[in-house]
Amino acid sequence: MSSHTAILPRWTWIAPVLAWIVLLVAGMLPNAVMLAASGIALAGAVFAAVHHAETVAHKVGEPFGTLVLAIAVTVIEVALIVSVMLSGGPDKAGLPRDTVFAAIMIVCTGIVGVCLLFGGVRHHTQGFHVQGASAAMSVLCALSVLTLVLPNYTSSVAGPGLAPSQLAFEGVISLVLYMVFVFVQTVRHRDYFLAKPDSADVHAPPPPTRVAVFSLGLLVVALVAVVGLAKKLSPAVEQAVAQAGAPKAVVGIVIAALVLLPEGLAALRAARANQLQTSLNLALGSALASIGLTIPAVAAVSLVLGQPIELGLAPKETVLLALTLIVGVTTLGTGRTTVLQGMVHLVIFAAFLFLAIVP
Repeated sequence: MSSHTAILPRWTWIAPVLAWIVLLVAGMLPNAVMLAASGIALAGAVFAAVHHAETVAHKVGEPFGTLVLAIAVTVIEVALIVSVMLSGGPDKAGLPRDTVFAAIMIVCTGIVGVCLLFGGVRHHTQGFHVQGASAAMSVLCALSVLTLVLPNYTSSVAGPGLAPSQLAFEGVISLVLYMVFVFVQTVRHRDYFLAKPDSADVHAPPPPTRVAVFSLGLLVVALVAVVGLAKKLSPAVEQAVAQAGAPKAVVGIVIAALVLLPEGLAALRAARANQLQTSLNLALGSALASIGLTIPAVAAVSLVLGQPIELGLAPKETVLLALTLIVGVTTLGTGRTTVLQGMVHLVIFAAFLFLAIVP
């Protein structure tokens, strides 16, 4: 056994390997066995990804560690969206919009709500840097409205679509805003995003460089397996949704939730360790990456290949998005949170899920 794997817990490298084995042989298994094996392998890959993300984060420090996980998950998610777009034709024109919206709602109401609730239960009140959270929310508000709401009100092309020049503009400004945010987060105002030293975990010695590099490789392996297994499970999810009589948008929510599981678990563990700043870096960073990297990618695919795309949200989803952004700005405007804010976010998340199933 190499020195790399001797230092890492054995299960953290066995789980991704087994996930890949299941991914490769799933087509040869009976359907019921394939679903069970894929579900177990998916859970193992998710927990392994969280462990490796935390190892890398502890080595490189905040906010670089959370940025690694957010960008890694989003890049793989973008690849999945683009591949489905190319194979699905006009029927998948709304897939990028549905996926980005589901990611924003899951992150900003579900993940943030759970973190605030469990962190509040354990620590009563938790603090974070208002400057960092406010910076992230201002960029998130601008990107969300410009990419998911504004397309309904342009006149060159009837909404929810955009003219080619408008789509190119949306892609450019999304990428520019996200890159400026990353620059502010990691270089210019990095101190706004640093976790407060309230946990003993902060004082633990960082892992050796070779272990961190090995964990980074295993993180990518685990995340690719997560997305691949999610794609394998999606036909069963679609069938179950159809049999239940629920709208097709529920499929996008389930897949987005599976892909976001590693970030959600990492954020929850940080909140329970009284590192709410790290939780917010993960949550808000992944929501921003979901828009800032997905929209430019799908815009480029649409423009180059002539693939149809729809970005404007329906009225019900627009109201939910507006409510989420308003509550998010209010929650993160004081620098302190309690269980109350967590419950407010989770109620909005419950409304999002219920109205997706019962529109």
